[in-house]
Amino acid sequence: MNREVASPSVAPICVVVPCYRCGDTIADAVASIAAQTVAPAQVLLVDDFSNDGTLELLHFLSASYPRGWVEVIALPDNGGPSRARNAGWQRARQEYIAFLDSDDTWAPTKIELQMQALRADPEIALLAHPMKVRDRAEPAPTSPRTARTFIVPRARLLLSNPFPTASVVLRRDLPFRFNEDFRRVEDFLLWGQIGFSGFRCAKLDQTLAYWHKANYGAGGLSEDLAAMHRAGRQARLELLRQGMVTLPEHLFARSFGLVRKARQRLFAAVRRWRALSAAS
Repeated sequence: MNREVASPSVAPICVVVPCYRCGDTIADAVASIAAQTVAPAQVLLVDDFSNDGTLELLHFLSASYPRGWVEVIALPDNGGPSRARNAGWQRARQEYIAFLDSDDTWAPTKIELQMQALRADPEIALLAHPMKVRDRAEPAPTSPRTARTFIVPRARLLLSNPFPTASVVLRRDLPFRFNEDFRRVEDFLLWGQIGFSGFRCAKLDQTLAYWHKANYGAGGLSEDLAAMHRAGRQARLELLRQGMVTLPEHLFARSFGLVRKARQRLFAAVRRWRALSAAS
């Protein structure tokens, strides 16, 4: 029996979900898309050569929803999330692209509120919102019914990544794509190319999506944190190489990154100390 999509309203949005060995979480992610008060017109599940039964599950999920709404793309080898998202972007038929990771979920009013903002200001090329970490076992909070939009200035992009990937809706016709040489912070590099090229970027003031995993630096994720910082340096250098930022801007961003790195390491150390104290 096919599952229903929540809303009779349809937005000109294609949702791209990169999938890699995500059998435990992908059903919840797709269900959160189907639960939207304004449904996206197209959903693309891109299997990044999981080779573990994920592809078969994706086809099962696709058949569980109205015919043609969820499509499955199977990549011939593993290329990472940038390549998977680009493959979906290439197949998208809608005016806008939204991204959702296979282990994240959306609040039901996400698409509705983002489409309201995009219709109010058609010059917006990229629109995001805050995200929070939430345990899957916890009841979902009440979904916001209203949200305010604010423009994100160029200077804000120098400090850190203000746009979580699963929060982003952007115009399909933008002349950029994810850099497939990057397997970390590839999203920040793309957002930087968009924002530093003069395209209008904005953010809503409501949390409309959730991570269901620990933050970087928690528990055994210190090596991930270090790798993220290395990738961040590479992304900033790439933006400098492409002429997207000036040398003074690059040096400012690098200095701020060093301060943020020290702060995150301190927080990670405190979390580890508390965990050891609780265990003893």
